[in-house]
Amino acid sequence: MAPCTASGGMDVGLLLMLQAAAPEASITAEAVEGSTALTLDFKALVANNQNLQQIPFTWHVMRHEDYERQVKAQKDVKKFDSVHMIQMVYYLDNLADAISFYHSLLRENGRLMNILEADKSGMDILWTTYSNEYYENNHSATNVISCVKSLGLEYEEHTIPFNIDITECFDPDSQKGERLLSTLMEKDHFYQSFTPEVREGMLDLLMNKCSTEKDGRILLNNNIGCILVCA
Repeated sequence: MAPCTASGGMDVGLLLMLQAAAPEASITAEAVEGSTALTLDFKALVANNQNLQQIPFTWHVMRHEDYERQVKAQKDVKKFDSVHMIQMVYYLDNLADAISFYHSLLRENGRLMNILEADKSGMDILWTTYSNEYYENNHSATNVISCVKSLGLEYEEHTIPFNIDITECFDPDSQKGERLLSTLMEKDHFYQSFTPEVREGMLDLLMNKCSTEKDGRILLNNNIGCILVCA
């Protein structure tokens, strides 16, 4: 397995499920992450789980482009049964090239899994509306599927329902709410990172277009898209 990862939370869950489903299988893992801090977070999760300590990990603290160059420079390229790209597509300059590269690393019957915000989910609506405040490449699930089709690859599409309680995000005095907003917006400090007009627009969008109210709580639609590409 070669996970292209962030802080490792979803990777850990996938690896534990794989261990449970195939306890006798020999598992190795490679992680590619450009952030040293996020790699350390992933390593800490592995260190705190006894089952994962049985898995040999190779850590690549580098950008995708550097990893691709490193792999292509090798004479004997390692193949994988599973490659997953978790919330990664937003950082790619060339989506088609990246998908083609990671697909080329699959063994027969392998799968390339893309995890990202589902189309029309709350975060997809927010990021699309405020794309200038986020990534230069706001690739959506629709973009990924179009790219996979253009490459002539077989795929499956799945949506994983997921809600987040963001009620406290609308209380300006709530530290928990501010931390959650900062996490959702991928900024260190939400209130310092945007102008008052942008902040007001984001909060209005979160409340009225991205969420539903249930039992007095505001629940963000944070559905996850999963696109499985066949070898």
